[in-house]
Amino acid sequence: MSNFGEILKEIGGFGLFQKRLVALLCIPTLFTADVMLQLFTGLSFPHHCNTDWILERGPNLTDERQKNLTLPVNKVGKYESCEMFTPVDLNLETIEAYGINATTECINGSVFEARKGASSIVTEVRSTLCGAAFTPSPTGVWCGEWSDSSKFASCTIFCHSSYPLGLILLSGIAYLIPNWRILQLVVFSPLVVVLGIIYWILPESARWLITQGRKKEAIKEIRRAAKVNGRKVPEDLLDKLDDEGPSKRGSMLDIFRISYLRKRALIMSYVWFGTSLMYYGLSLNAGNFGLDIYLTQFVFAFVEFPARLGSLPLIQHFGRKVCLAGVLMFGGAACLGIIVIPKDLPVVVTIIAVIGKFAATASFSIIYVYSAELYPTILRQNGVGLNSVCARVGGVIAPLIRLLGVYHYSIPMLIYGIVPIVAGGICLLLPETLNVELQDHAEVLKPENGPQMRSFNEEEKSEKSTKM
Repeated sequence: MSNFGEILKEIGGFGLFQKRLVALLCIPTLFTADVMLQLFTGLSFPHHCNTDWILERGPNLTDERQKNLTLPVNKVGKYESCEMFTPVDLNLETIEAYGINATTECINGSVFEARKGASSIVTEVRSTLCGAAFTPSPTGVWCGEWSDSSKFASCTIFCHSSYPLGLILLSGIAYLIPNWRILQLVVFSPLVVVLGIIYWILPESARWLITQGRKKEAIKEIRRAAKVNGRKVPEDLLDKLDDEGPSKRGSMLDIFRISYLRKRALIMSYVWFGTSLMYYGLSLNAGNFGLDIYLTQFVFAFVEFPARLGSLPLIQHFGRKVCLAGVLMFGGAACLGIIVIPKDLPVVVTIIAVIGKFAATASFSIIYVYSAELYPTILRQNGVGLNSVCARVGGVIAPLIRLLGVYHYSIPMLIYGIVPIVAGGICLLLPETLNVELQDHAEVLKPENGPQMRSFNEEEKSEKSTKM
């Protein structure tokens, strides 16, 4: 056990200090749900071309009659959204008798059939650029580094458990505030205040401070944690921190210089990409499964509670690797299953989508724990940060892949399904981290307590033997 691990054992590996830290980190995580705001600010309401030109010929026409005379219908019998009959210089009687054959694109803009007071970016500028971020930032890593290794997974997942609550609140707020400008103001304004307050309250990670050679600051934070937990720190353990000597500061390049870390980083980067692509591919399609978007998003948000909390006992019993591979493959299979369900069964489609969202959420919960445990403390933020960038790429690409549906409706879900299935397969190449103490330094790879560190060393030994 490392010196810091011994200190944590003395001051309490999961006492009041750690529990309070988890509660504090739940607050900013709650607000990260605003990444799904584009679902509501970019709503595409039913619309059709503005054909008020015909009212000059017949000012008393009903809306339905006006549409019937000026809008063509598509193959399923619905009015075209972006096409109209070309205006003609004929009287109403002639138009009603013979109709109009020539069509054109919308000439005088569009008319949106939104509920009273509702508006979105689409209704005002008629174009939307989607980019999506990802679920909770590495706040769980921050909290986990203050806890005993056995509690790392619990801290990480509990920190993220407030995210679905934020999604539920967002669904309700979006329904009550249909105007997209006011909605953005209401959602984003509190975030600035909250982040400012949290910044001054949260303690720095003592484990990270030690690896950076900032021993005095680390000791100050350790004493603070011990005081909150009602414990005292043995001075001999604090003195041992100096025995570790100054640590080399880790950089992103170090991850790629060390072979076993490079392998983990590359595999996890793709796994994060696949997880994010599946998660946002399903989440951003909430309005396309045939049911009300507010109801669907509420269900999607609610199912995240059991997905996140339920993943904890699974990974503690079966391990990180098998569980992550399982939920990725299961979620990908759900996306592929959506393709074969007829569109006239929206309830069935939505149920399968909810199952897929459950798996995608569980994958996100596990991946934060697993990734953090794969990297040493000196490089943990760099490694998780690199993986998070790949998740952002998946989040940005996910809504763009939806556009491929114009070529064939099955293409988007086909991609959303295949990518995570492949990710689930390659993550089996990673070592298991269940019941393994967190590494602090990349160079410390030899087992100190027998088989406890075996999972980290087997990979390194195999790589050395291959080179020899």
